[in-house]
Amino acid sequence: MFYDVLKNLDWNGITREISSKTSHDVEAALGKEHLTVSDFMTLISPAASPYLEQMARKSQRITRERFGKTISMYIPMYVSNACTNSCVYCGFNHANPLTRVTLTLDQVKAECEAIRRLGPFENLLIVSGEFPRLNGVDYLEQVLRVARPYFNNLTIEVMPMKERDYYRLTQSGLNGVVCFQETYNEANYKKYHPRGMKSIFEWRVNGFDRMGAAGVHKIGMGVLIGLEDWRTDVTMMAYHLQYLRKNYWRTRYSINFPRMCPAEGGYTPKVVMSDRELAQLTFAFRLFDHDIDISYSTRENPRFRANMMQLGVTSMSAGSKTEPGGYVSTPDALEQFEVSDSRSPLQVADEIRRLGYEPVWKDWDKIFD
Repeated sequence: MFYDVLKNLDWNGITREISSKTSHDVEAALGKEHLTVSDFMTLISPAASPYLEQMARKSQRITRERFGKTISMYIPMYVSNACTNSCVYCGFNHANPLTRVTLTLDQVKAECEAIRRLGPFENLLIVSGEFPRLNGVDYLEQVLRVARPYFNNLTIEVMPMKERDYYRLTQSGLNGVVCFQETYNEANYKKYHPRGMKSIFEWRVNGFDRMGAAGVHKIGMGVLIGLEDWRTDVTMMAYHLQYLRKNYWRTRYSINFPRMCPAEGGYTPKVVMSDRELAQLTFAFRLFDHDIDISYSTRENPRFRANMMQLGVTSMSAGSKTEPGGYVSTPDALEQFEVSDSRSPLQVADEIRRLGYEPVWKDWDKIFD
């Protein structure tokens, strides 16, 4: 399991190594077609900042070779904000005094129909808080069965599960799983996640092994930018991705770098990442893994998303509502985070075409299941 690998990685040592990189190291890394994790560390280091233009050009070339001029479109559907965790940065924190909503199956059906009216989406991301009694595997299996007739590709972003539960859901229409480790800094992990199952670091980080062993078709990874030093965190994720590719090579992978937005409770990010730094990170990951799907959500503003989709990003959400029932009505439930790109899906698609790219609404078919 990856936790055993992670125990041999020194957080402070990696932080020092990144800060020690030089312009000579950057030029050497840019001269390679295939990078090591050490090269990746070089390209996210402060030393690489003056080389952003060269990184962008190479990232654009590799992305077009692998993906063409396409952007895959997806949309999230929040089915429950009930959560037993007390994550200090999240609007769904169990301690927050907010209206808790878990959609009925009829409400899930209504949400699916409302989403279909927004645009020709086929990639649906089903999102839920972590409350096993209300939104556990039995509930999620029913949600998948309701959503399956409407969408060809179903992904979940929910609580980490046992291997047998992941496998069970793949038999009910599940294609992919997204899980954010939030931070790989085990020493500080507990202060951000003081209570609930999410507070168990080893259970969460080994969840990706359970997904792979269960034969999940696509696994999405990410760290939450704003908790710890982002350069060290994403290096840990690069090691994790490398490990998963070696051990679960039949699976596809995607990554996301959500920057913290305001949430109920008033948590202030420890680290603020600039647009320039996010671009540098995106380019570095593209150069490190040519085939990785890099996703930007509606957390990012329209102008930045438009620029980055031409340089390395391969999938984007659009029209997102981040509260349960948000597509049918304006519910009382609190959003998990604030959306920066509030344009409709068709407006986003029009811009993609205007920039010479093609929005891809469907890249998986039920017949392949």
